[in-house]
Amino acid sequence: MSPGPGAGSAPASLTATDKISTFSSFRIRNYRLHFFGSSVSNIGTWMQRIAQDWLVHELTGSAAAVGVTLALQFLPMLLFGLWGGVLADRFDKRKLMLGTQVLLGLTGLVLAALTLSGQVHVYHVYALAFVVGLATVVDNPARQVFVSEMVGPHLLRNAVSLNSANFQSARLIGPAVAGVVIMGVGSGWAFLFNGLSFIAPIVALLMMRTSELTPTERAPRGKGQLREGLRYVGGRPELLWPIVLLGFAGTFGYNFAIWLVAFTDHVFHADAGTYGLLNSLMAAGSVAGALLAARRGSRRMRFTVAAGLLFGVVLMVAAFAPTFLVFALLMPAIGLVSMTFQVTANAGIQLHSDPAMRGRVISLMMMVFVGGTPFGGPLMGWLTDTFGARIGLFTGGALCAGAAVGVALVLARIGGLRLRISLRAGSRGVALVPRDPEELAAA
Repeated sequence: MSPGPGAGSAPASLTATDKISTFSSFRIRNYRLHFFGSSVSNIGTWMQRIAQDWLVHELTGSAAAVGVTLALQFLPMLLFGLWGGVLADRFDKRKLMLGTQVLLGLTGLVLAALTLSGQVHVYHVYALAFVVGLATVVDNPARQVFVSEMVGPHLLRNAVSLNSANFQSARLIGPAVAGVVIMGVGSGWAFLFNGLSFIAPIVALLMMRTSELTPTERAPRGKGQLREGLRYVGGRPELLWPIVLLGFAGTFGYNFAIWLVAFTDHVFHADAGTYGLLNSLMAAGSVAGALLAARRGSRRMRFTVAAGLLFGVVLMVAAFAPTFLVFALLMPAIGLVSMTFQVTANAGIQLHSDPAMRGRVISLMMMVFVGGTPFGGPLMGWLTDTFGARIGLFTGGALCAGAAVGVALVLARIGGLRLRISLRAGSRGVALVPRDPEELAAA
């Protein structure tokens, strides 16, 4: 592909001394194209999610069937996630994304054709959900690594934050539009919009100036690349333990659909409109969290762990909100803290990864974060059904907070630190301080 006109006048890369604002990454033309192309397809993706669940419910009348659809969509990440990372490390990320965007668009168009023609059956939805999952296995690590090729390491955290704000903003728009479309003309038209929406990111990728990208060194083809990636992460605490913490949060903490339905129906005895309101409030908080994270430069790992701890604590507080108003007011806080934790963990893991290994590291991160859903979702659902919504939400928050404390203690021990608790006036009550030489020698 031609690099396009103006490549010779590409803007100079930002340096570590340049001040980062909320939208710093927009200074880069390739990133602007990527962002606005993704904006359109993200709205289509959220429309398809809502329409797909509604269609399955219409075809089967079963909530379990909706769960099967979600499980099939996440299953490929659990089974093949690491292979997606190998492909992202080995091949051109932009070309990989062109292929995955075409495939994702085709799934929407096929589902639209089946639905609009009246020939759709639930097994069609199952099969296409699995295909979407397969495409995501490759698309996710390629997309994550491609961000660094567009903006460079200095703006990586800013770009990751803006991408998250983009996705969460679409979460505010897509479901609302989908509801209107489904009620007005049927689910098939929502699928059609989603299929056509992928034209935007495809055009954006084709319009990019390849001379302005900073491609990472590709990993050569060879045996044992999966094991190499696992060994790489296992030997680096700055990668291993944030991924462990993300795994706990993804498995036990990011089950909002289960808890919000249960609170809406069984605690506050409200209707679907209230459920939609709670989701919108959380999405608004997520957008705010992503935009706030976009203003920050590099963060130390302790900030990520602290955000994980705060996420668990906020969930526990929300579990015993005495009134609907208090519970609703906590939704933006949950969205903000959860997105801050997710963005800082994602960017930190990328920044600590060698570029040649980054695809495998990201794929492992996503496999752990998303792949736990088929296990954590049913478990949290059983707890919620058996012991009530409050106990279910409190348990999920407690497990996340406990994991954050455990990871903090492990990292402190690795770093030669210990926990000091001081009751003296004028001193920090709780702090991490260097361990005494005698303690280090004994360890």
